[in-house]
Order: sequence, then C-alpha cells, then structure tokens
Amino acid sequence: MLNKEGAVISTEPRINDRIRTPEVRLIGFTGEQIGVVDIDTALRIAEEVGLDLVEIAPDAKPPVCKVMDFGKYKYEIAQKAREARQNQTHIVVKEMRLGLKIEPHDYETKKSHIERFLKGGDKVKVTVQFRGREQARPEMGYRLLQKLAEELAEFAFVEFAPKKEGRNMTMVFAPLVKKSHSIAGQRAKKSAEATGASEKASAVPVEAAVQE
Repeated sequence: MLNKEGAVISTEPRINDRIRTPEVRLIGFTGEQIGVVDIDTALRIAEEVGLDLVEIAPDAKPPVCKVMDFGKYKYEIAQKAREARQNQTHIVVKEMRLGLKIEPHDYETKKSHIERFLKGGDKVKVTVQFRGREQARPEMGYRLLQKLAEELAEFAFVEFAPKKEGRNMTMVFAPLVKKSHSIAGQRAKKSAEATGASEKASAVPVEAAVQE
C-alpha cells in the first residue's frame, strides 16, 4: 500500500521496538489483562518469556498490545485466509430461454440442460419469451414455468417466483445441493460405481412454490 507521497505503508502490526507510544494496554501471552503499563515494562515482560510485543489495536487509547509469538501469529492468519479462499463457492447463474409454443422435444432437451446446471451447483434463470399476441396471455407463461418447477423439484427450489418484465417472464431456480457438496457427491458416486456399490443416496423432493 502507498501513501500520498508514494512511500510504502506496511499493513502488518507494529512489534517490539517499532511500537513508539509511551504506554500501552497490555495483554499477557496467556490472555490475562495486565493493564496499562509503560512501553519499556511491556517490552521487558515480552522479552522475559521469549516472545514478541505485538500492537493489536493501534487506534485504541492507549494502544492495545499483546505478548505473543509473532511468527506463529502470522502463520495462523495466513492459514485462515487460505482456508477461507478454499471454502468460497463461485456461484454461476446460467440462463435458459423458452418460447411459449416450444415443441415437446425442445422442452425436454432444455430441461435436461437445466438439470445438468443445477446438479453442478449453479443457479438457472429461465426466461419465457412472449411474441406478438402472446403478450396478452401471461397465464400461459406461468403455467409453463410452474410445470418446469414441478418437474425440477427433485433438484431445485424456486428462488425467485415468475415475474413479467415487458415481453419476458423470468424465474430463478437454485440447486438443493451447494456447489462444493455437489462436486464431492459426484466424486463419491464415481467411487461407489467403481467398487460396485449398489446403494444410492436418496434426495428429498422439495415442492416448488410458484406465485402468480
């Protein structure tokens, strides 16, 4: 990070002799509250136990410092940050468009695509397009989306009910299984098939609510 003059500003907490305040509120290495002491006393206490004096709340008055192993502290913070990144799930919203007079074969094909997206842990936004006089029959769009919701209830729930916007009506499906769990489930399924396992995980169907 740079300041206005272009100099590098450290984002790490100040430790030991880098702490310039005359007195600090000190926390011992076992977590006990020692209280407000002068900086020389705080540094001596840290040195006696072979640890560092770390400024953990620089904006407090006086600043709060803790006696700790700074190297171990930095390692633990890095580990937590790494675990948080690994646990993050990248949510993708796929989109599928349907015509109001879609042929049965095309409907089944697009439904299978939606199923695949949902099983992969992605959300799906389904859009029904109205053409010409079809705009006067929004209930037909509702029925089409309701039918789709009922047939996909094993894999998804309706996150956003049908909403008409101009020539389109949209509804958003969300998967019943989170993305990270879905991937793990697919791996487990492949492993079970490889070992000849006969049992399959059962999914509890959830009835999708579609509001007009």
